[in-house]
Amino acid sequence: MADARSSAIAELATRAKRAARRLSSADRASKDRALAAIAATLRRRAEVVFSANEKDLAAARAAGMAEALVDRLRLDQKGLESTARGVEFVMTLPDPVGSQRGLERLPSGILAGRQRVPLGVIAIVYESRPNVTIDAASLCLKSGNAALLRGGKEAVHTNRALGEILGEALETAGLPKDALVIVPPGDRDGVRELVSLTGLVDLAIPRGGEGLIRFVVEHARVPVVQHYKGVCHLFLDAGCDLDMATRLALNSKVQRPGVCNALECLLVHERDADRLLPPVARALLAEGVELRGCPKTRALVPEAKAASDEDWGTEYLAKILAVRVVDDFDGALAYLERYGSNHTEAICTASYANAQRWLREVDASCVLVNASTRFNDGGQLGLGAEIGISTTKMHAYGPMGLESLTAEKWVVIGDGQIRA
Repeated sequence: MADARSSAIAELATRAKRAARRLSSADRASKDRALAAIAATLRRRAEVVFSANEKDLAAARAAGMAEALVDRLRLDQKGLESTARGVEFVMTLPDPVGSQRGLERLPSGILAGRQRVPLGVIAIVYESRPNVTIDAASLCLKSGNAALLRGGKEAVHTNRALGEILGEALETAGLPKDALVIVPPGDRDGVRELVSLTGLVDLAIPRGGEGLIRFVVEHARVPVVQHYKGVCHLFLDAGCDLDMATRLALNSKVQRPGVCNALECLLVHERDADRLLPPVARALLAEGVELRGCPKTRALVPEAKAASDEDWGTEYLAKILAVRVVDDFDGALAYLERYGSNHTEAICTASYANAQRWLREVDASCVLVNASTRFNDGGQLGLGAEIGISTTKMHAYGPMGLESLTAEKWVVIGDGQIRA
């Protein structure tokens, strides 16, 4: 069984590698035709997709999956339309492939600069969230990369239906069907095999829980974009606007608790905690959020439960929020340095100086001033659909759009120069 599975995955990767060579030289018009076909077919076959998704949702609930995680698995009319519009938005973006920069005439007489090229074959390993299948496919397609899309067993029916849509769209546009391949889900041995295919896979992007991402990083023999977890913080600075603080806390935590850019810890400046914390806490409690606070928090908010050491730096992905009163601005920075995950950090402040310090000194893939943590998202930041958020400083830091899926090669133009 292991040999059969391994050879099957290697065969899919080999076919994707061949398709990547063709796709890398495809013009923008061909790629945009395929994207238009994906969006149109997605809408036309909506009921087929919904039916498949209902099977996955039913199986998830029967298995006792937490409702916040079931929400990540759901693909309803609103989600499908948003996904289709995301594909259409990617169509409007400039094609990065072939773009040149820095062309400069050097003393030798040559003209040298850099030109963007696709990475090749990208393996995306993810859990739940079947919209990732389309988002990742559209970005890989537009950037000239083939994609091996390996979703989890919990979304097997939905991803199979989406894979059929992708294949049909590619053929409609005259592009190789093997450029976007659904890798059937299985056990972790299959993931290990996929991310060890040097020479066939050029980059692996894991999306999902910390356990999955660490497994990929530990077993990969190809480069990996890492994003272990999203422990996102909001710091309420002394003197900040109370209404704004409340709005930011509610939107960051309550809108979608089960996503990586949701708020997981609220930090409050001690000097203004008496004014800020009780009303903000009441608003969160009214939305069903469980608060786990430090002793100073509990003195101001008796309804809060006592936080344990494990609550600091925890990604709940649920309506649970850690709350901590810190001594001052520097105390907030020290807390983030210890417990942050380099994902998303926001401040609510009326101080220009503190806002600039926050932007300059906080190390995270997205740093926000007076804005919800939920804005750390490729679509919200103008990239269209994102393929993931990198929290390591490789070639990308933060949401990865089209440009992050290309590399630069040097190009040299001469008229007969030789090196002296």
